[in-house]
Amino acid sequence: MKKSFIFAVITFFNITITSLVYSQENSLLGKIDFPNSGSSNAQADFIKGVMLLHNFEYSDAARAFKKAQQIDPDFALAFWGEAKTFNHAIWQEQDLEAANEALSKLGLSLEERQKKAPTQREKDYLMSLEILYGNTPESMGKTKEERDFLYLDFMEQLHAKYPKDHEITAFYGLAILGSAHEGRDFAIYMRAAAELFDVWNANQEHPGAAHYLIHSFDDPIHAPLGLPMARAYSKIAPAAAHAQHMTSHIFLAMGMWEDVVSANIVARDVQNNRQKELGNNITVCGHYPWWLEYGYLQEGDVESAAEVLANCKERVERTPSTGEQWHFGIMRAHYIIDSENWDAVDTWKIDADKMGWGALDYYFTDALAAINLDNFNEARRNLDSLLTFVDVTVRAEEVLHKSNQIKALLLIEEGNTKAGIELLKKEIEYEFSLPIEFGPPEIVKPSSELLGEVYSQMGMKEEAKAAFEAQLKRTPKRKVSIIGLEKL
Repeated sequence: MKKSFIFAVITFFNITITSLVYSQENSLLGKIDFPNSGSSNAQADFIKGVMLLHNFEYSDAARAFKKAQQIDPDFALAFWGEAKTFNHAIWQEQDLEAANEALSKLGLSLEERQKKAPTQREKDYLMSLEILYGNTPESMGKTKEERDFLYLDFMEQLHAKYPKDHEITAFYGLAILGSAHEGRDFAIYMRAAAELFDVWNANQEHPGAAHYLIHSFDDPIHAPLGLPMARAYSKIAPAAAHAQHMTSHIFLAMGMWEDVVSANIVARDVQNNRQKELGNNITVCGHYPWWLEYGYLQEGDVESAAEVLANCKERVERTPSTGEQWHFGIMRAHYIIDSENWDAVDTWKIDADKMGWGALDYYFTDALAAINLDNFNEARRNLDSLLTFVDVTVRAEEVLHKSNQIKALLLIEEGNTKAGIELLKKEIEYEFSLPIEFGPPEIVKPSSELLGEVYSQMGMKEEAKAAFEAQLKRTPKRKVSIIGLEKL
């Protein structure tokens, strides 16, 4: 009797301690309710993994799900979670092989995996991924885009079947967003928002609801609708770098530069601290520093922008990833173009041959700077280097667009003003046909702003005013366009 009593007390306190640790750790990532059949000991890691999924911290999510699997090897949804980390709907990325490898750890066939899910609801969760990853008769052999739509249809059915399941609703909303294969589509994004509000209204600490609603609204037209989520999300998930950054999607769309800067300082620091925890003593040159630098430039804080760029330059001169090379290229471009410090091309020199796709913006920026410094032969040399990318990249349209901007300016310089302006108008038409970007412009010198500057130099004030104002509708409170208007 005494031993049984002691065992009961120990068991009680173990459960209490586990619950406290779970609650304390996961409160830094959000708050969700996800009933499942996994063992109690595996719950903390599983719930952590799901919240990391919602926060797009995919590598850490996979680690959490693997821990849950180790604790409970029969925990079907832990394998579902790991497999789900290989589908990045918003970014239109999917690692099909890795996803199916994760599923195969639960069972080698769809039928075997279905048998290991104890409830119909958990079987349905698993089946959603079988469809997404091409393991059902209707999805087998289909393209990613086709499978995305089949997955969306199935998630819609699950939402109707389990209308009070917030996780199904949140992932259904994400699936809707992921169906916008051609970029932002307002009808698709508003459809997602309509579903996601059900979760947000019931639980304003749900990381997925806040996150996916921000994505639904992160354009200049709808951004005010996302401001409550942006204000809340950083507090919902302070341990997630992406959550800290995501708030700035709304702030940037509204031209709230101080908030853009603050959000991305925190995001950068959380990301770098996480790298240190993982044993990687590096300062990442990536998404968050890029947005941070752009925010500084729009505030007019060129010195702080230069510090961010210097850290990235140091990183890419060592052992950068392909993504870091690209980010340095576009950050260098924004720094020089948005500060209009054309001589700075020499300060921020790097071997362009080692920059991968980052060299696109490298050559474009050097060409634009050369034109502004009246060095037209240098501009033509950089234009030729830029054009070499046309046949070797999927971004051929971007290369041609940026090349045409340079060609237009050279035509004007050569005295063929009419042809140069017509070419710029053509590029504005192309640019405005693209979905609105939800970040710093990847077309680093917006064409309408460029035409406004040309008109301004020609003394055509009304035309310049119209061009600058058109650009400001797409990129609210962009500093160079505002300065252009003020000079008229």
